[in-house]
Amino acid sequence: MSTDQPPGEPPENDPFLKKPQEPPAGGAPRNSSPRENGAPRNHAPRGNGAGAGGTGAGGTPPPGGPPPPPPGGTPPPYAGDPYGSGPYAGDPYGGQPGPADPLAGMPPLANRGRRLVARIIDAIIIGVPVSVIMTLIVGGVDYFSTDTVEAGRQSTVSGVTMLAYLIYDGLMISSRGQTLGKMAMKIRVAMLSNGSIPTAQASWIRAAVYTLPEIVPCCGFIFWLVNVLWCTWDQPYHQCLHDKAAKTVVVSTVTGDARSA
Repeated sequence: MSTDQPPGEPPENDPFLKKPQEPPAGGAPRNSSPRENGAPRNHAPRGNGAGAGGTGAGGTPPPGGPPPPPPGGTPPPYAGDPYGSGPYAGDPYGGQPGPADPLAGMPPLANRGRRLVARIIDAIIIGVPVSVIMTLIVGGVDYFSTDTVEAGRQSTVSGVTMLAYLIYDGLMISSRGQTLGKMAMKIRVAMLSNGSIPTAQASWIRAAVYTLPEIVPCCGFIFWLVNVLWCTWDQPYHQCLHDKAAKTVVVSTVTGDARSA
């Protein structure tokens, strides 16, 4: 599944759209008036006296003109923390004037290895006890048998385990942005737009896209495999397909982690 927009102009509220910067305040730029009789603009010499294109007494700009630059010149745009002052300093999609780097203002992206280990931990926490309980309920399952009865038992155990994992993942992510596995690996899921804990809608979309395609025989497993591997080549946010569907990103809770992880 992909969140790519259909051909044509995307909607203005698309968070993946780079929004244009607002025009500078103060109206039209200086020297924007048309020339008269072919004379050059501001041909009068600049000085302390008033005149065309000059300044008034004391270096005060004429009414309606732009303010003078601060002493020492204009400061550099990001002379400080390049990641901003908060967890997400501004809109990472470019809604606020900022650097070209789309990761600016974001926490460090989670290491892919830790994301994999977190999924394995969650699968063990949910899969093992649910499978054991369901196996006892259905009276045992032979996973190597192709018998119709055994196939039905296998499907029952797998389906209940899958449903349990979907509920577990959706509830944990919507409540705190972390499952038990992610807590152990010190990573969390965040909304890509502002870094907050995913909304309920985003959490359940994310859990459903990750879990439910496995219901489809053969093709479901192929989609699941492509989904989990997508983050290995996705740029710049290292998203899997379920992250793209929910517009979320997985980040580290450890401040010192490298952004390129």
